[in-house]
Amino acid sequence: MAATPTTRYVRSDDVHVAYQVIGDGPLDLLWVPGYVSHVEAAWQSPQHAAFIRRLASFCRLILFDKRGTGMSDRGSQIFTLEQRMHDVHAILDEIGSERAVLVLVRGDAGGRVQRLLGVVTAVLVVDRPLDLRLG
Repeated sequence: MAATPTTRYVRSDDVHVAYQVIGDGPLDLLWVPGYVSHVEAAWQSPQHAAFIRRLASFCRLILFDKRGTGMSDRGSQIFTLEQRMHDVHAILDEIGSERAVLVLVRGDAGGRVQRLLGVVTAVLVVDRPLDLRLG
């Protein structure tokens, strides 16, 4: 099995957000995790690692840990959707992405937060074209 991608960090407001990039396809696909994630621990599951590698076979896959989870900085507050979207923008800016498709994973309150996150993204991203699929 190929090596686990390097975990990198981008500063967003007052926290560092952990992310990984795998693949080099023509499409940027940003995987927005559900309630909890850990970009490094995810690779310990052979099934999950195979799924990630399959996704990355046709795109540049961007994985990240939301604020307060996984390898990202912890905080003493409950983070807002606007802060989370700022984190997404910081990652996309850091890797030079001009266009990204978001995959929103259910997890927060039955997916309601992720759906709202997608709506906020569509509204906030005006300088970056965005394909948005809610399901």
